[in-house]
Amino acid sequence: MSRSAGVLLSITSLPSKYGIGCFDKAAYDFVDYLRDAGQTFWQILPLCPTSYGDSPYQSFSTFAGNPYFISLDKLIEEGVLTREECDSCDFGSDAQDIDYEKLYNVRYPLLRKAYERADISRDSEYQRFVSENSWWLADYALFMALKNFFGGKCWYEWPEDIRLRWGYALDYYRRELYFDIEFQQYLQFKFSQQYRALKAYANANGVKIIGDIPIYVAMDSADTWAHPELFQLDGNNMPTAVAGCPPDGFSADGQLWGNPLYRWDYHKQTGYSWWMSRLWYCYQLYDVTRIDHFRGFDEYFSIPAGSENAKTGHWEKGPGIDLFRCAQWNLGWHEVIAEDLGYVTDTVRQLVRESGFPGMKVLEFAFDSRDSGSANDYLPHNYVENSVAYTGTHDNETVSGWLDSITEEELEMARRYLYDMNTPKEELYKPFIAAAMRSNAKYCIVPMQDWLGLDNSCRMNKPSTIGANWRWRVTKQQLTKELLKDMLDMTKCYGRMNWEAYHLLKKQEENKHEEV
Repeated sequence: MSRSAGVLLSITSLPSKYGIGCFDKAAYDFVDYLRDAGQTFWQILPLCPTSYGDSPYQSFSTFAGNPYFISLDKLIEEGVLTREECDSCDFGSDAQDIDYEKLYNVRYPLLRKAYERADISRDSEYQRFVSENSWWLADYALFMALKNFFGGKCWYEWPEDIRLRWGYALDYYRRELYFDIEFQQYLQFKFSQQYRALKAYANANGVKIIGDIPIYVAMDSADTWAHPELFQLDGNNMPTAVAGCPPDGFSADGQLWGNPLYRWDYHKQTGYSWWMSRLWYCYQLYDVTRIDHFRGFDEYFSIPAGSENAKTGHWEKGPGIDLFRCAQWNLGWHEVIAEDLGYVTDTVRQLVRESGFPGMKVLEFAFDSRDSGSANDYLPHNYVENSVAYTGTHDNETVSGWLDSITEEELEMARRYLYDMNTPKEELYKPFIAAAMRSNAKYCIVPMQDWLGLDNSCRMNKPSTIGANWRWRVTKQQLTKELLKDMLDMTKCYGRMNWEAYHLLKKQEENKHEEV
């Protein structure tokens, strides 16, 4: 593919009406905005339902979609909710923030009303969806129904018979929780229906969706509960070791993620069947799939279960290229981005090269002494064509926030590289975006916060922290015509214009003119 550009913006961050971004008109408007700004890609981050901490990288399922993304407006149009019911709920008063507690307390009762009024069991499209997705949906729907039944407790705190999935217990709860299970299936049906409509609209307007597949699943997930054999668990299905990252310049204690680790020997014996299903599913959902923590397939950091931090961890070998050769053999070639950030070794570089996937180049890392990798790898003049340039990611500071946090020496080094000693620091994010855009990387993705020049109060996520993450939202007022023009001009200037979308737009305008 020719040089292209895109924007990183989580679905949660859309300026939707009812407390959180979703698949409503604001999503379609944002597609139009990207198209008009010459962008080819919309990177949306994981779509999975979130658990404690609100992170999509700690999800109840790697296959399910987040019910928060279901558009209430569309349910109103279907006649299963009323405008008055939705408008009377308190979703929070700050249009730039997400109040997850309020969302949980008001969204699910509304969605339950919609389900009860939908008479969904008579819907043939719903029945087909349930049948086609039963290989993951049956376990997930039961898992969520059980979580609600047991007051939200983690599955490893449930009674032994259902915790260990004894046959009679499964049969009993499937009968007793029939309507709760059907409700969960209904939510996934509506999610799928609305997401696929949005994706079809984006594609029809020349915009491609970059999705995200976290390498790990959460301990408290349907995946771990239903398939304990896939993970490093003991006889009671409790983890013996968990995932994380070693100490570095950003964290003296390292990062303790807490996800269960894979039994890669078992996966290999099965021909990586679970991973083939997972990758196939993502390939159906997205135009491009970004695989998070790609270096974990080369080596993964193993931390003994019960550790207070990541200092006690050690590296172990992952499946390497074997997994991806198996995927290409079974699933064919698909567009993938390898998130190869962190401490990058020669073996990680070799794995990325052998896979053929483009790696990621984050401009901030080129000038930050806290990064333990090679700064030269992140200088734009060193980017190989088969790579994706980023100013930053959802895990990094915003460019403006980062410029305020680095040392004066680092700032001067960055200015010298940009050959820009005069632009006020508060405007320096623009030359930074330009540096990533004019690099040799075939794709360039810029977080929306960086296009807006926002500080770290608008940062999406600070790894290994909870409470203030995944909350930022863009407002309609921020998506100005002036910003669109800036995006379009820079995208054109550096040869990343989406001409396909441009010609589609012109054709649409001509058709409208002819109709008039």
